[in-house]
Amino acid sequence: MVKLGVNLDHIATIREARKTNEPDPVYGGFIVELAGAHGVTIHLREDRRHIQDRDLRIFRQTVTRLKLNLEMAATDEMVGIASEAGPDQVTLVPEKREEITTEGGLDIVTHAPQIEQAIERLKKARIDVSLFIDPDPEVIRQAHSLGADAIELHTGSYALALDQEARDHELIKLVTSAQQAHDLGLIVHAGHGLTYQNVQPIATIQTLQELNIGHSIIARAVFVGLERAIREMLDLIN
Repeated sequence: MVKLGVNLDHIATIREARKTNEPDPVYGGFIVELAGAHGVTIHLREDRRHIQDRDLRIFRQTVTRLKLNLEMAATDEMVGIASEAGPDQVTLVPEKREEITTEGGLDIVTHAPQIEQAIERLKKARIDVSLFIDPDPEVIRQAHSLGADAIELHTGSYALALDQEARDHELIKLVTSAQQAHDLGLIVHAGHGLTYQNVQPIATIQTLQELNIGHSIIARAVFVGLERAIREMLDLIN
């Protein structure tokens, strides 16, 4: 069974739109567990546009039976914060202040020394490390050589494909990349742009262990509630 990690960033986005104290993304963690999902994902950005340091601290205190996955840039500040907070997993992602959402996978070839140093520090803090990368053979080999525990394949190109032929092409790349990573001993996750309409082909990838989905679930939750939205996604995945 493919596991589901629910990204709760956009609950915090709603809160930060008014700079108030509601809705509280931490409360969403309890609903994630109640709905039967397997993990909570949050992205602590350098500009703190949604998730705040306070959220991470309380999530760590309250998310005890699910996996807490912290997305973050591979900076000294973020590695220090993660090492102190102790999430179950850190997923290193690219980050640009002007972007609306994460654009593409992490360039771990160009920035190999910085990524390797971050991985070493996080592992010393007993935190598993995943790298958010594009489905590219060279990048996957580099992820393995840098000592990552897992990769999260960027599914954005698949999600944005304009026709079935293009979508099938991107799906084949993801299947091949997942098998390559699995053969190297890496745990394989996937995410970005996945919705109720396009998730099922991805969920059939045999070497895939986990999907991380946020925006589509939170958008659905606006109309049907978070618990039902999560359960509907789990039904599609399984």
